Amino acid sequence: MSAKIVDRIDPFTNKVAVKARKQKRSQGSSHYKTKDATELTALPQLKDIAPSEQQEMFIKKLQQCCVVFDFMDPVGDLKSKEIKRACLNELVDYITATRGVLAEPVYPEIVKMIAYNIFRTLPPSDNPDFDPEEDDPTLEASWPHVQIVYEFLLRFLESPDFQPSFAKKFIDQKFVLQLLELFDSEDPRERDFLKTVLHRIYGKFLGLRAFIRKQINNIFLRFIYETESFNGVGELLEILGSIINGFALPLKSEHKQFLTRVLIPLHKAKTLSLYHSQLAYCVVQFLEKDATLTEQVVKGLLKFWPKTCSQKEVMFLGELEEILDVIEPTQFQKVMDPLFRQIARCVSSPHFQVAERALYYWNNEYLMSLIEENSSTILPIMFPSLYRISKEHWNQTIVALVYNVLKTFMEINGKLFDELTANYKAERQKEKKKEKEREELWKKLEKLEINNKTKISH
Repeated sequence: MSAKIVDRIDPFTNKVAVKARKQKRSQGSSHYKTKDATELTALPQLKDIAPSEQQEMFIKKLQQCCVVFDFMDPVGDLKSKEIKRACLNELVDYITATRGVLAEPVYPEIVKMIAYNIFRTLPPSDNPDFDPEEDDPTLEASWPHVQIVYEFLLRFLESPDFQPSFAKKFIDQKFVLQLLELFDSEDPRERDFLKTVLHRIYGKFLGLRAFIRKQINNIFLRFIYETESFNGVGELLEILGSIINGFALPLKSEHKQFLTRVLIPLHKAKTLSLYHSQLAYCVVQFLEKDATLTEQVVKGLLKFWPKTCSQKEVMFLGELEEILDVIEPTQFQKVMDPLFRQIARCVSSPHFQVAERALYYWNNEYLMSLIEENSSTILPIMFPSLYRISKEHWNQTIVALVYNVLKTFMEINGKLFDELTANYKAERQKEKKKEKEREELWKKLEKLEINNKTKISH
């Protein structure tokens, strides 16, 4: 009862308590259900064994490394943890430096060891209000072992002796699905390893490529339309940037749909800033492959244009400039009307960073050449906003930039500029006249009301 009363008095107490709990448990996220921990015994080193017996000892060491320890207990099983860490390091060095060790019998043992160590159900965040931009992530407690296992997996996949034909029985769709689930780990170190591992698997296993793309697609759709919570969006987009780069032409309809139905709607998420650079890269890659997609992309961005978040507006303007850097003149003409109406709104923004970012477009030489070619359409759209801002904006830097843009427009098409100036001034005069008439009408109405009140009182 007293707790409820405190909540009413101070609604922030819950958040403070959550922060405190988070700080206490920020050292780890793994909760292994270990029975009585197996005490490990150090096995002989591989370099000290006869070559004929090395494969058997290699498998024994892999099996020994399948024992998983609870790192939430910092003082438990210290000796065994150290034996396993040394064994993992030895295995990494062994497959890196020794040729011919990846024989067919070791493949199931390698994949089993990797699966035992890295595949686990990720616990819910200790902080339900976790903000990736402000809060420290919960780091993986078992990282001293998990890191070496990831290193081993990478060396295994990158080894000159690696045979995809042997590995495909074990690195299958189930393996990939479990790997993709780990991308939701809060630990950025783990996601970085996962990114490289998945990229290597995509490159080595042709039969898994369509499946990997489909599952990434599903993760993104769930993120956009259901949860808006997934830590590995940026890393998955980074992998996709390389994949899109390798798409054959003409693009398949499946790939075009992925752009319009997944990549464009990804712009609407609240956490856009965490993965925007990777997302913009993917979008530009598509346009470099197929310029005919430009209209869909630009109109998609305009549809999801932020209304209340100036930080996101600045990001959208940056991405739009990247698109305009690769746009073809014919495609530019299809989108210039809605595009410059939005740019005019941004230039008019009271938030100076939004206005400044939009005005920087006029420093782009290629974009200036497109504006010059289509000045008769663009100038009438932009002129009213620019002229008004030059007289009214509170920020002097913006006013100076606007003067430069107006000067450029005057040089591009002086005759049209003079016409627009005259029209704008005439419109302003009409508006002022209407305003004056409206004020006079109100004064008359007020006078009538006073007169009526006087008559009634008499």
